[in-house]
Amino acid sequence: MAFLNSLVSWFMLKRLHEIDLFIKYPEQVQQEWFESLIAKARDTEWGEKYNYRDIHKYEDYRDRVPINTYEDLKPYIDRMLKGEQNLLWPTQIKWFSKSSGTTSSKSKIIPVSQEALEECHYRGGKDMLSIFLDLYPDSNIFSGRQLAMGGSHRITEINNELIMVGDVSAILIHHLPGWAELFRVPGQEIALMEEWEEKIEKMAQSTINHNVVSLSGVPSWMLFLLNRILEITGKDNIKEVWPDLSVFFHGGVNFAPYQKQFEKIIPGNMTYIETYNASEGFFGIQDQRDSKDLLLMLDYGIFYEFIPMEELEKSSPKAIPLTEVECGKNYAMLITTNAGLWRYLIGDTVKFTSKTPYRIRITGRTKNFINSVGEELVIENADTAMGIASEKTGSIVSEYTAAPIYFEGKENGGHEWIIEFTKAPENLEYFTEVLDNALKASNSDYEAKRYRNMILKLPKICVVPQGTFYKWLKFKKKLGGQNKVPRLSNNRIVVEEIFSLME
Repeated sequence: MAFLNSLVSWFMLKRLHEIDLFIKYPEQVQQEWFESLIAKARDTEWGEKYNYRDIHKYEDYRDRVPINTYEDLKPYIDRMLKGEQNLLWPTQIKWFSKSSGTTSSKSKIIPVSQEALEECHYRGGKDMLSIFLDLYPDSNIFSGRQLAMGGSHRITEINNELIMVGDVSAILIHHLPGWAELFRVPGQEIALMEEWEEKIEKMAQSTINHNVVSLSGVPSWMLFLLNRILEITGKDNIKEVWPDLSVFFHGGVNFAPYQKQFEKIIPGNMTYIETYNASEGFFGIQDQRDSKDLLLMLDYGIFYEFIPMEELEKSSPKAIPLTEVECGKNYAMLITTNAGLWRYLIGDTVKFTSKTPYRIRITGRTKNFINSVGEELVIENADTAMGIASEKTGSIVSEYTAAPIYFEGKENGGHEWIIEFTKAPENLEYFTEVLDNALKASNSDYEAKRYRNMILKLPKICVVPQGTFYKWLKFKKKLGGQNKVPRLSNNRIVVEEIFSLME
């Protein structure tokens, strides 16, 4: 196994030269992909509608093609699900990724082309390993098994063609080559199961006797699985089950609120690597030991644009190319992909921390914020403040969500936080005070609205029993996969649903 570990490591590191090229020549690489995407789609129904043959530069594209949400592209995707081809992309589309998002009750169904599978999703997975091996050359990552938390999928036959709809992780697992199965657990028959609670149980039972050296998945669901494994084995921590476990590749949500929980059950030497991958594409990878900033991956068949947040609410928001971004500003991300997503508003907000190379941090979602009185509270503010409050009070937060409290009569508005603790603070009033002060420190608009309680009053915190958010996810039929608890909502739908369940 040591020889195999060395051989695979050598092969992965060859990719680093190509990564260095897009780091050195980002504008040229993005321009090449832009020209390639436009040329390839010019004879599709979409390309003919917007006369792609007459698009010669970015400004033509920006002026001619509108910014699109999922609802704008949905009529095309619905036709593709019925077997129609050459609508948004010229090559055959027979795989669709199911993206449940956070607050929507309906799933988004995202087309996945062969090009997107190979040039984006698989390349992202390989690059994640290549970058990790460059950072940690003495790693043992190929000396054992990788435990991957995959989603589920369903195969349907339409017009004698097999159409697959499922989580993007399930699509990737389904198409893995045979040799890749040597490195991962559990087997596909368990990894692709649709019933999530049964799947968690079988994953736990089938993996405890393997030598697992790495983990990958969404932190909340991985934590759920690891705790179940501790229950089954009766061990005190995961290192007693898998002594060689050394790295967790995670994405989907901010890791900070979960880190203490992982450190508690995985003591000692453990590395955590952040990635930014979604149903729509693989966008970023942590490429430094001492920073969670994500290297924006520029050669994955994706052309990037960015919308300044002050433009987003306008009827005709103006997007800018990569070359015009500024560090420290919040942008909504706009993507054009090799699966036929044209100027697609993905719903994430990011800010750049560097332009040489281009590195980003995910700051939130365009629809997950609280702005009831102009406080413009985003997920980055909330996660930062929650981390500070936890640290200062010695508590551990498992899950949380927050929503506005509306003005009523002469009563001021505020924010209501529902929090599930793994370890509750001794003094909830002090926790509330620290959280409030941390929110003020991270957001000047919130601080202004909290001045002397004139507009917003002190946050109201409701502590709920462990397992409450799991019950809510189950109630919403959102167990597993990439489903997650919405951190912030600009309405009270989620918090009222949770209160109703508790009653």
